[in-house]
Amino acid sequence: MSMDAIAEKMRAKVEGAGFTKSVKFDCGADGVIVIDGATVSTADAPADCTIALSKDDLESMIAGELNPTSAFMQGKLKVDGDMSVAMALSQVL
Repeated sequence: MSMDAIAEKMRAKVEGAGFTKSVKFDCGADGVIVIDGATVSTADAPADCTIALSKDDLESMIAGELNPTSAFMQGKLKVDGDMSVAMALSQVL
């Protein structure tokens, strides 16, 4: 799945969810996805919180196959910045 396809799936989940912060999913060489309120983009931008993880793990998380909290505890993702923003987003996704 391309980063654009993952971004589209995220867009469907965050639109109308009332999420007001910004989060960047950094998948290294595969690219980034930035959620800023209800806007989802694959263009790099500053964010309140950056979540670093592999593209495969991001796909699994969006599909509901990987729990964000479990992924964090297993070291599959790293959070930099405001942890409360990541927690709020996990409720939306």
